[in-house]
Amino acid sequence: MKLFEELKSKNISFKNRIIMPPMATAKADDKGHISKEILDYYQEKTRDKLFSTVIIEHNFIDPLGKASHNQVSIADDSSIDGLKKLAKIIKDNGSHAVVQISHAGSSTNEDVIGESPVAPSAIKNPSNAKASQPRELTIEEIKEIEDKFTDAAVRVKEAGFDGVEIHSAHGYLLDQFLSPLTNKRTDEYGGDIENRIKIHLEIIKKVREKVGEDYPIFLRIGAGDDMEGGLTQEDAVYAAKAFEKADIDVLDISGGMCKFSIDNTSAGFFDFLSKPIYEEVKIPVILTGGVKTGQDVENILNRKVCDLVGVGRSVFKDSNWIEKEIKPLI
Repeated sequence: MKLFEELKSKNISFKNRIIMPPMATAKADDKGHISKEILDYYQEKTRDKLFSTVIIEHNFIDPLGKASHNQVSIADDSSIDGLKKLAKIIKDNGSHAVVQISHAGSSTNEDVIGESPVAPSAIKNPSNAKASQPRELTIEEIKEIEDKFTDAAVRVKEAGFDGVEIHSAHGYLLDQFLSPLTNKRTDEYGGDIENRIKIHLEIIKKVREKVGEDYPIFLRIGAGDDMEGGLTQEDAVYAAKAFEKADIDVLDISGGMCKFSIDNTSAGFFDFLSKPIYEEVKIPVILTGGVKTGQDVENILNRKVCDLVGVGRSVFKDSNWIEKEIKPLI
């Protein structure tokens, strides 16, 4: 079966094609540090040792980029010790461990961060009805955010993780730069797709310089908004190819401003977003969404829309899912 085939790429090899994608648990303590509840959660989810890679839920890189209460923080060095314990659990359970790093931008509110959110443009976030009105970032602030992503990636590596994933999906800050719905800037960070991914390319360059040539960098891209005037397929493919050229190792495909609210009754429901990217890049592509059975994973791979399949909600709901759905296929 294809799902059990090894996949080798430049900086990382996958023992099979099954990924545990990032899913928020809201189990961090009030400082965003790793709690016993988080350690127990990941131990329980990965104990069957069959995920090739586990991508940890989004960690905020800056208190202003905190999406919700009890989100995990990677905003300063005090987070490293807890993350080391988490990395060890996942790696001891036979999986690569990757941390997703994120800034919520306008997809948060004053109740969470204590002040007005920031965004590419002063436009209320269409992906979050509870979001507060944001203020527009200055060029200087954009550069500071790039550096905070870079510092966070260095912490991920220091904590012993096998890779880092930059979050540019689900209506968060980098996705807000990518989408024409939320990026109305008239400077070098707005306008055409080349300008709208400028912040991404600058972050990738800075991260690569700090973590080294051999350290895996994933990027999760919101490859479509499912809204009028949103990101086009052509621009999504352009961005994906630019990220590959900039030295991203793995692309993780998901929704943009629509998050995952489109018709999600079928397995691999974002395949129409991943297929054109999968066909145009040479690096591995992850697709997540709607997987309910082990056979769903195999079917998605055979559709030739991705290289790796994320199994999220099924595992979130049932820690025995791998035991029941994947082990019988071995």
